Amino acid sequence: MTTIHYREITTQGAQHPEIVDDELSLDQFAQACGQTQSWILQLLEYEILPTRSQQVYTFLSDDVTRARRAYRLQRDFDASFSAVAMMLDLIDEVQQLRRQVKFVH
Repeated sequence: MTTIHYREITTQGAQHPEIVDDELSLDQFAQACGQTQSWILQLLEYEILPTRSQQVYTFLSDDVTRARRAYRLQRDFDASFSAVAMMLDLIDEVQQLRRQVKFVH
């Protein structure tokens, strides 16, 4: 059995788990996301998650948040992996633009 260390973070009244480990294996990552390894591999195939190495799958704790967001988009909108990839790219772009506007003002 794999142990995943995490802590609960409360933001705007909602609790979110934050994984403390720096790197996770594919199995640990799938477990942290509550998904199967094959689903995670689909995220890699559609470049929803970054690939850091071709031989070894390692994931960072920030990737859990992105994978969970991908799952919610897929579930809520019955979206394909390619549609989820596009939605996440657009969400990232909007967040980046908001940070730039906030920085200017």
